[in-house]
Amino acid sequence: MTNILTAEQLEALKHISTCRVADAIETFQARLRNEGFVRGGVKCFIPRAEAMVGYAVTGRIRSANPPMRGTAILERRNWWEYVLSVPQPRIVVLEDEDEKPGTGAFWDAVHVSIHLALGCVGTVTNGAVRDLSEVEPTGFHYFGGRLSVSHAYVHITDFGNPVEVGGLKISSGDLLHGDRDGILSIPHELAATIPAAAAEVTERNRKLIELCHSTELSLDKLYASVNEERYRVGSPEPYHVGA
Repeated sequence: MTNILTAEQLEALKHISTCRVADAIETFQARLRNEGFVRGGVKCFIPRAEAMVGYAVTGRIRSANPPMRGTAILERRNWWEYVLSVPQPRIVVLEDEDEKPGTGAFWDAVHVSIHLALGCVGTVTNGAVRDLSEVEPTGFHYFGGRLSVSHAYVHITDFGNPVEVGGLKISSGDLLHGDRDGILSIPHELAATIPAAAAEVTERNRKLIELCHSTELSLDKLYASVNEERYRVGSPEPYHVGA
């Protein structure tokens, strides 16, 4: 995997909202605007002051029926070894393959503690989570499809392959960003330039909002502000940091 960010670059991304990251990505026109983010079925159960940023560790689970062999909750050494093969910080992305995802929860206080020890900072799953009161103080980011008080028969079915959660296709090593507003992937080639691009977007937003609250507001000024070349929605020219 290439384009690993420095600790300073990762820290900078943690202090930007996911909405501003989405806006920044749009300025580069690197992908369609209806791609690259979770579109539904997954919510933030424990909002944090800072955003979740890390590299995806992918797997699939089931919980409605017992596994073909072994125990219900599979604590597999090869799973842990795979987790450690992905650069830190790590985000565990688990696709629940059951017809009705979330019968049982893989994530609880114990599994959160294990994965924190393995350098993971959060999870994204369309399945269930539990133990909110115990997990909240840990700082672990909790994005799930629902709550479940039981593990049921939850078990890992495979890992390391591409998964799909909330309409977002995620591969091992993808750079993810999430907060209470949602989750998205950041193209590796853009990651280092996102903070500067997000700052430009934030400043343009600030000027427009300030104008809206001004006593000097007029439709002409509003129209001129919204239609500045760099602010125009769908501008044919991509915005480049430093331009």
